[in-house]
Amino acid sequence: MYRIGIDLGGTNIAAGIVNEQYEILAQESTPTKAGRPGEEIVSDMAALCLRLCAKAGISESEVESLGIASPGVVDDKLGEVIVAYNLGFFHFPIIPLLKEKLNISTMHIANDANAAAWGEAIAGAGKGSSSSIMVTLGTGVGGGIILDNKLLTGFNEGAGELGHMVIQAGGRPCTCGRHGCWETYSSATGLISMTKEKLEACEKEGRKTLMADIAAERGKVNGRTAFDAKRRGDEAADEVIDEYVNYLACGIANLINAFQPEVISIGGGISNEGQYLIDLLTPVVRREAFGSGQIPETELRIAQLRNNAGIIGAALLGVGQ
Repeated sequence: MYRIGIDLGGTNIAAGIVNEQYEILAQESTPTKAGRPGEEIVSDMAALCLRLCAKAGISESEVESLGIASPGVVDDKLGEVIVAYNLGFFHFPIIPLLKEKLNISTMHIANDANAAAWGEAIAGAGKGSSSSIMVTLGTGVGGGIILDNKLLTGFNEGAGELGHMVIQAGGRPCTCGRHGCWETYSSATGLISMTKEKLEACEKEGRKTLMADIAAERGKVNGRTAFDAKRRGDEAADEVIDEYVNYLACGIANLINAFQPEVISIGGGISNEGQYLIDLLTPVVRREAFGSGQIPETELRIAQLRNNAGIIGAALLGVGQ
């Protein structure tokens, strides 16, 4: 049994053929060229799928299903992208159009973050659990929620905007228009801002910090700057990471209190810190989560599928649901 997963992004369309062991047998990509008519993008998606089948040595008839991970808000029942601003899609019937070009009867679509979370739940860090949440720490904070082996999408398909729960009333301004959203503190962008603020404070105080040396060596401050300096025993970096971990743990504890999942997996650029991040985070989350020490506790893990989460998650849409 083979399934095709398509990760539709604003820059590239990536697709892969996934087997029953959740392995990608063949993978290709093509530029999205966002802004052009959606029908042209669908044509490129269809051509990509046919090339993949040829590459894997299988026919369309051997493909059990196809799934699309799309930006924005989508409707799986209608097979449409309700709104995806970066693609210029508004109530765009992407699945019906793709079915006209491919001989694959079963097709599904999900928001890209939800698809990645589904991939982790079925084939990655959440494998074996019935309830899991994936949190991605990148430019923003995103993710998806799986409860009782079903994606939680809400009545309007818009659920799962994890980064936009407020953890600091009246706090830092967010791109969504609110203040104090979790993503303004726990995204890679938020960590970089905290690091820069600490560097400025150290400079004013005449306080030495390895973060300045690391930033100078690399030509910029990034999400690794404070972590790398902390590992080398830098006190100022230790203060940055303590602040960051406390904010991150606050949001994760909120998710645990609301949903009590078996697993929370962490993906995105910050997850490259691996077990080091989990070890810093776990005791703070345990301290914050309701019922900790008295009831079975949510396990924190690093996401496993990395850049393939969208493809694998899209391919597995409909499996077990």
